[in-house]
Parts: sequence; C-alpha cells; structure tokens
Amino acid sequence: MMMIGELSTRTGVNIETIRYYERIGILPTPRRTPGGRRVYDDGLMKRLNFVRRSRELGFGLEHIRQMLEMVDGGGVSCARVRDIAAGRLEDVRAKISDLKQMEVILDRTVADCAGGESPDCPIIETLYSGN
Repeated sequence: MMMIGELSTRTGVNIETIRYYERIGILPTPRRTPGGRRVYDDGLMKRLNFVRRSRELGFGLEHIRQMLEMVDGGGVSCARVRDIAAGRLEDVRAKISDLKQMEVILDRTVADCAGGESPDCPIIETLYSGN
C-alpha cells in the first residue's frame, strides 16, 4: 500500500493528474485510510502505468477507457483494441509524413540563408510567402 505521493513518484504521473484520472473514472476510487487519505495498491499502480504509457503513445482518454474496459471484462474485444491501435498507428504515420515534409522545407530554407546582417532573410521570406 502506498500514498498518492509515492504512487506519483513510482509512476512518474503528477498527483493532480492521478486525481483527475480518478474523477473521470479512468482510475477507480482508491480505498481511504480512517483519516481519509487515499491508499493505492500495486494493481492501481499497474493500471496507472498502463494509462501513462498509453498517453505517451498518443492514445486519447476515450480510447484508453475502451481498452481498460477489456481489462475490466467489460465486453471490449481484442479486435476492438487492435482497431484502436491501428487507428493510432495511422495517425503516427501521417505525422511522420508531415514531419518529413517539414524537414525538407526547413532544410532548403536554412540552406538558402547566408546568415549575414542583411535585412533580407530568405527564412522570413519563406515563412511570409507560405512556400
């Protein structure tokens, strides 16, 4: 058993974020001590690590909720979880493509700039023109 501060330290999740996840039902309400302090067990820590890692991979809270429904036996299938992950993968690939295009534009723009003290800057000009 651990208090919220230790849970935060062990998972790397901010205390306020933990409380938020409790309020929206991503984390179940923890047991409380007779003094009213939240007490967390290893199961809640594992669940919070799952949520943290899912967020790091860019999953939204609703998708995390759906995946946790499978864990909780709520009728969500592995096929549904696969669909959620496949959708996220598609989003990541689109962002990678956008980043590659940005890299090409920035590389060309930086290469066109001599850097001197001239008031004519090709980087500024490119950003203004939208090219």
